[in-house]
Amino acid sequence: MKAIKKYVHQLFSKDSTGHDFHHMKRVAKLSKSIALQEGANVFVAEAGGWLHDIGDVKLFANPSEAREDMASFLHKIKIDEEIVLKIINAIKDISFRDGKIPDSLEGKIIQDADRLDAIGAIGIARTFAYGGAKGQLLYDTKNSQDTSIQHFHDKLLLLKDGMNTSFARELAEERHAFMEDFLERFYKEW
Repeated sequence: MKAIKKYVHQLFSKDSTGHDFHHMKRVAKLSKSIALQEGANVFVAEAGGWLHDIGDVKLFANPSEAREDMASFLHKIKIDEEIVLKIINAIKDISFRDGKIPDSLEGKIIQDADRLDAIGAIGIARTFAYGGAKGQLLYDTKNSQDTSIQHFHDKLLLLKDGMNTSFARELAEERHAFMEDFLERFYKEW
C-alpha cells in the first residue's frame, strides 16, 4: 500500500480540481471502512480507492495510457495478477457520468466512497475548486448552466439515493442535509 500511495502522490499532488492526493486518500480510507463493514476484500477496496481516478477523462490527456501505466505499476510492485484484475475491475465503472454500477462489491464500495467525498462540506469545497480550475462562474441568475451551483442540482443532490451499501447510505444522509442547508443559505445571501 505504501508504494501505491507514493505512486498516487506523484500523479495527483499538484491537482487543483479537487481530485488531488487528499481526495484519493479520503476515498481509500472510506473504501477501507466500508469494506470492513460490508465484508469485502479490504485490500482491493482500499487500493482501488487510491487508484480510482487514474484514467479519468477529466484528468488525463490519454486515459487508456494512464490505465495501462497503472496496471504495469501494479505488476512491477509484485501484486498478484488476480488481485490486479480485481482492482481494475473494481474501478472501471465507478464514474457518475457513465451511469453504471460496478459488478463487484469492492467496486460498489469504491463508487460509494468516491460519491461520499463529493457531498457534504468536502464536496462543497471540491465543487468550487473544480469550478474555479475550469473557469466556471459560481452562479448566474440569468444563466445558471455551467456554474458551480448548477453542479449541485445536476449531480451532487442525486448521489445520496444512489449509494450501493447500507453503511454509505447512513453516511450520505448527513452530508446531503448539509448541502441542502448550504444551498438554502447561498440563495438567501445571493
